[in-house]
Amino acid sequence: MIGWLHRALRLVVVLALLAAGALALYAFGRSRPGDVPWTPLDLADQPGMFTGRKLAGLRDDAPRCQALLDKAGVRYTALPPRGGDQCGYDDAVRLTGGGALSVGWRPDRPGVACPVAAALAMFEWRVLQPAAQVHLGTSVTAIDHFGSYSCRRLYGRDAGAWSEHATANAIDIAGFRTADGRRITLVNDWAGGTAEEQAFLRAIRDGACRLFATVLSPDYNAAHRDHFHLDQAARGALGGRACR
Repeated sequence: MIGWLHRALRLVVVLALLAAGALALYAFGRSRPGDVPWTPLDLADQPGMFTGRKLAGLRDDAPRCQALLDKAGVRYTALPPRGGDQCGYDDAVRLTGGGALSVGWRPDRPGVACPVAAALAMFEWRVLQPAAQVHLGTSVTAIDHFGSYSCRRLYGRDAGAWSEHATANAIDIAGFRTADGRRITLVNDWAGGTAEEQAFLRAIRDGACRLFATVLSPDYNAAHRDHFHLDQAARGALGGRACR
């Protein structure tokens, strides 16, 4: 009889510990959804260790990606599909401005694959504007870019792997314009700007690494001396990331 009571007591203790653990995991998931793999992606959440995977995982689910943009109040226009043997897209959108996004784009608003657009929205809210306030004491009003879609191989080679640009799954960002009239560019200010401007650019690079599968900066090679390359390569959905 005593042995049975001991076994029952141990079972109760184990069940109580399991329940407490489950409640702790639930609470953690509620407070930091980006840090757990099973919580659904919400563009309004703070980025966590699994946010980049979830964003890259939108590559094969355009309806869900657009639904996330809608839920977050991001205004966009869906672009007509563009086909080709190795190039083209069927999920590209153009961020139209207004709504939940405040930053403009120069020379114009690029068309990008939806997962890139979703990451750019989080980038503005959670990386770009906070970094501008911390390091520059102002906000960013516009982003200068070199474009997104380009039917080409990596580095414009004649052979080898195709660039993520070939499917509008990448964007190259050249600089930023601020509310106090500054224009901060990668080519001039990554190494030659003020300490605050250099810190701002590096904070942006590091923050983008939590949202994009690939982030390449002037620290990577000479080909990126004047821009950030941001993309959502397929490996990002499995946790494969490149941040330089």
